[in-house]
Amino acid sequence: MKIEVVRGDITQQPDVEAIVNAANTELILGAGVAGAIRRRGGDEIDREGRAKGPIKMGEAVVTGAGRLPNKYVIHAAAMGYRAEDALVPKREGSLSSAAIIADATRNSLLRAEELKIESVAFPALATGVGAFPVDECAEVMISAVREYARGNPQSCVQRVRFVLFGENEYKAFRERNEG
Repeated sequence: MKIEVVRGDITQQPDVEAIVNAANTELILGAGVAGAIRRRGGDEIDREGRAKGPIKMGEAVVTGAGRLPNKYVIHAAAMGYRAEDALVPKREGSLSSAAIIADATRNSLLRAEELKIESVAFPALATGVGAFPVDECAEVMISAVREYARGNPQSCVQRVRFVLFGENEYKAFRERNEG
């Protein structure tokens, strides 16, 4: 499995079959990555996602990609606002944790596997509104992808791309991937 790290807009990755949305447990497309997906892909992604929610933190579900140049959007719930979400242990000052982000990453790869997807693009999960530290997120997500690849050598997922909008996020993921 090849891991790529690029700086750019996750909604403009026409050479990958699926992009991952940094979702909340209700699967409502709000701000950040989710807002960009809704603006570029259309309200149908939001409607389809809401119909599949709510889900537990760390879980992932798939919708169509609307007007995006991809086949699918995988919604990875790395944070949530429901009462039951508040009961899940999180990193202090954040709406998420390393365990939740790792689960959301692995479950996104499992959804890709189920659909025989060969290429997936991820944003940094829970680092915007979720306030999870970018450096730690990079370590957790890249480690989760590598563990998945080791445990699933016959995986149809051949390429995982991390698409980071900001320079600091890009540098953090690039350094973790090279290390």
